[in-house]
Amino acid sequence: MQTWDAIRARRNVRHYRPDPVSDDDLERIVEAAWRAPSAANNQHWDFVVVTDRAQLEQLSTVWPGAGHIATAPSAIALVVPESGDERETMIDQFDLGQAMMAMTIAATDLGIGTGHSAVGDQDKARDILGVPDDHRVCYLLGVGYPAGRKLQPIRKPDRRPFTEVLHRGRW
Repeated sequence: MQTWDAIRARRNVRHYRPDPVSDDDLERIVEAAWRAPSAANNQHWDFVVVTDRAQLEQLSTVWPGAGHIATAPSAIALVVPESGDERETMIDQFDLGQAMMAMTIAATDLGIGTGHSAVGDQDKARDILGVPDDHRVCYLLGVGYPAGRKLQPIRKPDRRPFTEVLHRGRW
């Protein structure tokens, strides 16, 4: 798939086929995150790949919108060190956004669907994943083959009209 087609085909997938995602494909998806831009090349991130069904089911309870993680064949947790510095926290969140987008596009290129989730219950998430207390589990990404509709470029996405969001020079 061409890059532009992967961008246009990417969507949040919340229903997955039970087929496992290969280790090679999971590593490629995480490598895309590893290659994402990072402010000052800090790379504060770590990524935890989860394929164990019991862990996935437990992770689905750390946020009200994480239910799809329970049925995904795999998930990736995005983790950063806790920071008392507001600027560093903001930069880390921006970096994780770039890493997340790189993963979703790389997955789409492979025909693999993804669905992101926040994490609310930090203690529970850290316990499930074995993450140290001085780190924060920021996001989860469900990863698997979409049940139903295949990933293909969406001609008319359900978005505000492009002409309403594009501004040139001034609002």
